Order: sequence, then structure tokens, then C-alpha cells
Amino acid sequence: MTPDQILDISFTVAQRSPNTTFVQQPNIRGQIEYICQCRNRAGVRLLMSCLLAKMDKPKVDPRKPYTEIGTADCFSGRGYDEQYISPFATKNKLPVNATTAFLTPALRNIAQPLSVSKELVGNPKDLYKKAIQVLDGVANGTIQANVVLQEVIRILIKMRNENEARLQSFISAIKQAEEAVPISSEAIVTLISQHLACPHSSRLLTLIVTAAYKTAQQALLEYALPLTAHTAADSTTGTLGDIEICLCSDDRKATIYEMKSKGVLISDIDAAIKKITASGQKIDNYIFITTDKIDPLVSEYARSFYEATGGIEIAILGCIDFLRHFLHLFHRTRLDYLENYQALVLAEPDSAVSQALKEVLLTLRVAAESVN
Repeated sequence: MTPDQILDISFTVAQRSPNTTFVQQPNIRGQIEYICQCRNRAGVRLLMSCLLAKMDKPKVDPRKPYTEIGTADCFSGRGYDEQYISPFATKNKLPVNATTAFLTPALRNIAQPLSVSKELVGNPKDLYKKAIQVLDGVANGTIQANVVLQEVIRILIKMRNENEARLQSFISAIKQAEEAVPISSEAIVTLISQHLACPHSSRLLTLIVTAAYKTAQQALLEYALPLTAHTAADSTTGTLGDIEICLCSDDRKATIYEMKSKGVLISDIDAAIKKITASGQKIDNYIFITTDKIDPLVSEYARSFYEATGGIEIAILGCIDFLRHFLHLFHRTRLDYLENYQALVLAEPDSAVSQALKEVLLTLRVAAESVN
């Protein structure tokens, strides 16, 4: 049986009993629940990868997910995580990290077995301690790997379903307000400003601009390329920035956006110029979108490259100023914009836009549209 088949069978078993635990030992069940529900999602991917390896190759030690250990019973946890767990979680929309657990600070650069006696430097500490305790139980035969994996998947399915149900309840409330006076452009600016002010909202900058191009694509004759993962570096994806805008006429990249949740520095301008030059691509605009104050000296420095680059505009715009101008310029499509923004937010994995942040958006929208 292949690892993919193991995961699919485990999912089928778990899906049949979403409300019934597979683990009879209360202490182990509590540890698994904590790991699955912890805000730090690295623990659950660590657990799933090690369990899958144990089921795939029964002779391995689930506490040795590093080939650098060099023993016959070690394995590549990162390999199982990236090759099998990642596509499995994506396919089934399970609430886990979008990237491997083994590149997080607590789990990378390790060449020894995981042990509760050697504390991992991670937050919260209990997460890694409990994960290793569960793996200890699997290693010494206290509980079987397949039982733990099914329990993990069961809890994740339940969490996914509960999250989707909560979001759907908000969406239903929004639909009930459809006959009210349409929300104004300024009210949408206020709504999204409040959303952007929430903690852990850096991904929203990209979605705010992308929604604008989705809304005005036919009028602008320009479109945004599919977004890359929130944590992916430009050098890894081969992109020039966070958003790449192409012309509908010939698919040429015309405008690049780079998002900054802090002030834009001269070094950021220099890095952009270096990246553009190395790419050899002839773009029209490279635009920084920021939520911080714009330094006039940095803006002037950016403008100075127009002639040197053969006509490439380098500019810095405030995120909310961009949004306000767009909504008033395309006032009659403002509701389409809000729908597009909401769809992009809800489509993001929880690792990029948390469930709480998604619920905040819908709560704000219900409140805003109830006033009209």
C-alpha cells in the first residue's frame, strides 16, 4: 500500500465517524486534541508525517524524522510531509500549515531523535512536548500509528466542517440584507480598513489589490496572474513581486506590485531595481503598496529611476489611498469588488488568512450592510 493510499483510507475511516474518537486512552486523546487545535499548526504536520512514515515502513522509529541521524530506522520527515501530507491536506481542505513543518525554527537543522528530555525551541513549548509524547506512545506500542492518524484526521475534518459552517452562517446573514440600500464606497473603505487593522493581516494587502484587478479586468484590459503562496519567496517562484499584472492583448507583464506592511526603504527600491534588471523583462510600473507612512525622500529616490530604467515607473502608494481611489473611480462596481475581495479572503488557506480573520470580515460586512 502506498502512502497516498494509506492517507486516503485513513480519511475514509475518519470521515465515517467525525464525532466518535478512535483513541480510548484519555491522556493520549487529550494530547492529540491539543496538537490539532493549537494555533501553531506545525505540530499537526509533524505528527502526521511521522505517523505516515511508521505506517508506510513499520520498522522506522517515528521519533527519528531526520536522515542525518544515520541509523537504519530513521527517515525523512520533510520528505513525507512535502510529498504526501501537503497535497493530501490541500485536496481535503484540512486546516494545517501550507508549508512543511520541518522548516520551522523548532524542527529544522536537527540531527538527533526527538525526545522529551531535549526541549525543542518553539512556541508554545507544550505543543512539541505533547507531539513527542504521542510519538513515544507509538514507538513503544502503547497506541498504534493508524489509530492516531485516523484520530488526527477525524479532528481536522471536524474542525474544517465547523469552520465552514460558521462562515456559511455569516454569508447567509449577508444575503438576507441584499434588498437593503447598497453599501457605499466609503463604507467599504472603512470596512476593509478595519479588517486590515486586525493582527496577522499582512496577506490582505495582496488580496485588496488583486480584487481590484478582478473587478475591473474588462475595463482595464489587464489581469492579475494567479497568486503564489503567502510564504513563498520571489526567488523561489520566479515572480517579480507579490502581484503580476498582464495585458490582455499580448499577456505581457506590465505592472508589478510589492506589498509592505512596514515603511518602504531605499534598500527596497534598490532590491527592486536589481530584480527587474536581472529578469530582463520590460515592465511599465513597479509599485509598492504599504500600510505605513511614505517617506517623501524615498518616493523621490524611486522616481529618479525612470530615465535610468528606460521608462519604468517606480512608485509607492498607501494601501487605503489606493483602495479609496479605485472604489470611487469604479463606483458602480463597488459591490462586485467587495464580493471579489471576500471570495479571495475565504479561499486563502488558514495559514495565510486565519479562520478568525475570515470571520472578522464577514462580521464587519454584516454590521455595515445592516446599517443601510
